[in-house]
Amino acid sequence: MSSQEVKAVLRYVRISPLKVRKISGAIKGKPVQSGLDALKFMPQKSAAILSKVIQSAVANADNNHGIDVDSLVIQNITADQGPVLKRFMARARGRGTRILKRSSHITVTLQEKAVS
Repeated sequence: MSSQEVKAVLRYVRISPLKVRKISGAIKGKPVQSGLDALKFMPQKSAAILSKVIQSAVANADNNHGIDVDSLVIQNITADQGPVLKRFMARARGRGTRILKRSSHITVTLQEKAVS
C-alpha cells in the first residue's frame, strides 16, 4: 500500500514567516497527535495558527481521502512570504521610518505512515 499525502494551506496570515518557521521545526516528523499536544503548550501566536492548519489537514485527510487519522505524520511545514504592508511611523526631528508588516502563506503536508 502506498502512502498518501494530504495538505492544507493557510494564506495571507498576518505573522512573519520567520516566527512560524521557528515553531514548525519542533514538530516536523512527529505523529499528528503528539505534534498538536506539543503546540498546545507553546506560548507563541504561531503555535495556535499552526495547530489550526494541522487540524484542517487532518479533516481533509478524513473527509476527502478516507485516511485513518491515527496513522498520519507531519511530513513538512512551509511558511512562505506573503505580501508586505508598508507603514510609516513618525520619529524625532520630523523624520519617518518604514515599518514592514509581514504576512505569510503556511502549507502543512501530512503523510500516511506505512503500516507494517
